[in-house]
Amino acid sequence: MSSTNTPEKREFQAEVSQVLDIVINSLYTDKEIFVRELVSNASDALEKLRHTQLTEGEVYQSNLDMEIKIEVDEENKTVTIIDHGLGMTREELHENLGTIAHSGSKAFIKALEESQQKESPLIGQFGVGFYSAFMVAEEVRVTTRSWRPEGENLVWISDGKTGYEIEPAEGEVDRGCRIEMKLREDCEEFASDARIKQILENYSSFVSFPIMIGEDRVNKIEAIWRKKKTEVSDEEYNEFYKFSAKAFDEPRYRMHFSSEMPIEINALLFVPAENLELWGMGQMDPGVSLYCKNVLIDDKADGLLPEWLRFLRGVIDSADIPLNISRESMQDSSLVRKLNKVVTKRFLKFLASEAKDDVDKYKEFYGKFSRFLKEGAAVDFDHRESLSKLLRFESSMTEVGELTGFEDYLTRAKDGQDKIYYLTGADRAAIEGGPYLEALKSRGLEVIFFFDTIDEYLLQHLREFDGKQLVSAASSGLELEDDDNIETEGDALSEDDMSLLTEFLTGELGEKIENVSAGKRLVSSPAAVMTPQDGMTAQMRAMMQAMNPDEPLPPLKVDLEINPRHALIHQLSDARENNPELAKLVSVQLLDNALLAAGLLENRNDLVSRGFQLMEEAMKK
Repeated sequence: MSSTNTPEKREFQAEVSQVLDIVINSLYTDKEIFVRELVSNASDALEKLRHTQLTEGEVYQSNLDMEIKIEVDEENKTVTIIDHGLGMTREELHENLGTIAHSGSKAFIKALEESQQKESPLIGQFGVGFYSAFMVAEEVRVTTRSWRPEGENLVWISDGKTGYEIEPAEGEVDRGCRIEMKLREDCEEFASDARIKQILENYSSFVSFPIMIGEDRVNKIEAIWRKKKTEVSDEEYNEFYKFSAKAFDEPRYRMHFSSEMPIEINALLFVPAENLELWGMGQMDPGVSLYCKNVLIDDKADGLLPEWLRFLRGVIDSADIPLNISRESMQDSSLVRKLNKVVTKRFLKFLASEAKDDVDKYKEFYGKFSRFLKEGAAVDFDHRESLSKLLRFESSMTEVGELTGFEDYLTRAKDGQDKIYYLTGADRAAIEGGPYLEALKSRGLEVIFFFDTIDEYLLQHLREFDGKQLVSAASSGLELEDDDNIETEGDALSEDDMSLLTEFLTGELGEKIENVSAGKRLVSSPAAVMTPQDGMTAQMRAMMQAMNPDEPLPPLKVDLEINPRHALIHQLSDARENNPELAKLVSVQLLDNALLAAGLLENRNDLVSRGFQLMEEAMKK
């Protein structure tokens, strides 16, 4: 290697100047990023040196501390970052700092122009992180000495505009790089130990090498997600959770895993003890940070995990994401999609295992976080099947408070049963006290109970499980086979009487109903309203009213199903001929009672006053 004592000056080519302008003014939005970028470069230099010491016979000053030092001079407004890593030769200074990486500045500019989103991989190919220094510095001086025994003591100096020069450094220079930045007037806030420490704690807390400001080490927390599970204690996991999630409780679940295919991942995820959304604190923000080799890329990376997993806390670290501008914008959608897919699939598999291994613990988790799983099952088609297996609910064949799932439901289904039946309601008592359950229960068919307000939203999207259609027991489209084993009381009205009665009811009830018919599903109830196949349930109407309290609900149209064997229906049929006025009162009261049982009665005043009228009529006899 040749050396010279004469300063060597070079101008930046027009393309390089253009690239610098893009890097300084367009690619980075937060000026503080320069600390993270330069610390990351220093960490890389130290890591490469560690490898070089194993492969090379001789390394200059091999006994220097493997650490990163940061010096802040508040008086002179400078920030200096020092490492004892590989260092650079004169040729490497030209190659690494004098040009925009190895592919040429023209190619870099062309790639930027062709990518509207400035995707991170192409930026990473050009290694422009060092130039973030010029966002805050009016001058940058890089003093360096290569690890090679024959290396020179050199200084690279540039204002980031006109060009750069390389000259011999005064005195002896330790191996590595010393990057001194003379801060611009509008960036003097960074000439503060406290400000630099704040940035480091945010972005670089888990860098593998010690980061020192004076005698104080900044990064004291270990990146335990890159360790083996057998090397981490429960106490260390809990402390890390509290640190990373800014929490005071202990996590409900934790999942720690590593993967190399199809993308390298080290992940440590926690389920908190509590769901803050249940406390009325608004929608939770995503809580999983994205790292690359222990360096923070984004603490709220868009699309890193599905939105319905926003309750998770922790870290995902992928060495396949280049240490570059992607930490700023995470525009590489393909990498994010891979991470999203692998981690989500792995977490759902983890939950399924926990649900099987500890039913009671999973029940407690489900009581707090079921809405997230239901949201996912509704909106995430890719993971709907796995999420559906994690759903839990009470049913007509479980005790109060006992939960079951779709897979267990199917083990109890009748031979040849091709449907899964369900009912929605305010609570179990409301469902069991209604008219819809009796027909299925009398036939030995299990019915799932859904109580949560989000269940209606879920059921609009979750239409089947394992090839079995989900069908509401309150739907007018429900078809049930005749069953001679069902015990019924009384004889049914004749077809002629039934026809005349349905005609009468249709005329009296008018626009309140869509259709009147005799049904098979009613056993002990005289009548029930059925939600039309394209209609809205009581819960859906309640949700609409809550979302738009000042807007009137659409007119209610239901199907009325009557029980031709019930004594009240027989009496109503007789009254149609013998006491038409009473029959009219009973008809409207019958509908309102059925609407009340279904949770669809929106005005109860008429129901009450009409009830008094009917009492009065009854007392006349």
